[in-house]
Amino acid sequence: MKKTLFDKVWDAHVVKEIEDGPQILYIDKHLIHEVTSPQAFSELERRNIPIFRPDQIVATADHNTPTMDQHLPIKDVLSRNQLEQLTKNCEKYGITLYGLGHEYNGIVHVMAPELGITQPGMTMVCGDSHTSTHGAFGSIAFGIGTSQVAQVFASQCLLLQKPKSLRVNVNGKLKPGVLPKDVILYIIAQLGTNAGTGYFCEYAGNVFEEMSMEGRMTVCNMSIEMGARGGMIAPDETTFEYVRGREFAPKGEELTQKIAYWKTLPTDEGAVFDKEYHFDAADIEPMITYGTNPGMGIKISASIPNSTSASFEKSLKYMNFKKGQSLVNQPINYVFIGSCTNSRIEDFRIAASYIKGKQKAENVTAWFVPGSQQVAKQIEQEGLREVFESAGFQLRQPGCSACLAMNDDKIPEGEYCVSTSNRNFEGRQGQGARTILASPLVAAATAVEGKIIDITKHLN
Repeated sequence: MKKTLFDKVWDAHVVKEIEDGPQILYIDKHLIHEVTSPQAFSELERRNIPIFRPDQIVATADHNTPTMDQHLPIKDVLSRNQLEQLTKNCEKYGITLYGLGHEYNGIVHVMAPELGITQPGMTMVCGDSHTSTHGAFGSIAFGIGTSQVAQVFASQCLLLQKPKSLRVNVNGKLKPGVLPKDVILYIIAQLGTNAGTGYFCEYAGNVFEEMSMEGRMTVCNMSIEMGARGGMIAPDETTFEYVRGREFAPKGEELTQKIAYWKTLPTDEGAVFDKEYHFDAADIEPMITYGTNPGMGIKISASIPNSTSASFEKSLKYMNFKKGQSLVNQPINYVFIGSCTNSRIEDFRIAASYIKGKQKAENVTAWFVPGSQQVAKQIEQEGLREVFESAGFQLRQPGCSACLAMNDDKIPEGEYCVSTSNRNFEGRQGQGARTILASPLVAAATAVEGKIIDITKHLN
């Protein structure tokens, strides 16, 4: 029987099938952070259950961490307590923790891939919806709730219904200035935020095959924004080359054997998906959002569409936009380049290539936040800090930062922020803040101009 990539990885991890019901799925790697783990640890303690496989768990501090003065004690009481609790729990149960200040610290979905913890063919979970990021390696990766975090702690397994399969194909040649973020924003704008509900999505076609691993991670990261349980891209030479030589990746003969297995994972020719979509790369342009969900996106050169739905009207009222309005020349006072979607070295290289030789607009507060200590180190080594600082920008320290307003980095009420993050819900970046999602290139250009510009008219 012809199998999809998803089928192959899922079926290899089924421990037990329950007749006409869910399946027990083995989990290879469990990632945790300070926000969704404390309740799960407490649940185990309350029931006197040990952690089954602590070696399969990796912890980091990211959501509540400050992005300035990380060497100083954390001022915010809640943040400080959460980080202290994570440290205590990890010490108690013998779990590897990359806490604040550790050379491997960073956003959970940035540090795990760059350390070689994430590998093709794995099942991976985390108490965080954007765990789908790791599917870029051809792994089944998805977010779980706190009760499921406890379930994995106790058994290294989950009781799950197998999702249906979906494939999104994008073929052709992308236009200049179109980045992976634009590709996924375009797909979500076309399909809507519910198109993937109940499905695991595979991205296929030459556009994804030609993407870097960073680009693939950006795409898979936002699978959840179209309602999918997760997203996957078949492992290939680009994947193997990325994994090779990383700190915790297989080495030598073990790697050779793993790659031989990984090469068997791509979807079989003729395998059937429950649902399938096809897009032409030539139709995609740099994208921005205008509303309060990631599906409310338009080409940067287009105007806000017309709709009479109550949710659409409510969304435009919150954003203070009008139907038929163009967002080109819209003044912007805040720009955020960061988050688990776009805080990798490639994103900062793209921003730096645009910013070099220019100056930041006076009206703009811009937060450039690397996704990990490793990325921060690369920024230094490649001379990108100098580019940013000479243009008037300030680099901050790694963390989730202004993606979700769970730390000090909040956008003030009523202000617009062009953000490289993944969500533009009401209040996502701060109470009353108005988020416009975009690529690192569009964000960098906005920071320089102090307003949204049609980037396609400013490329060499």
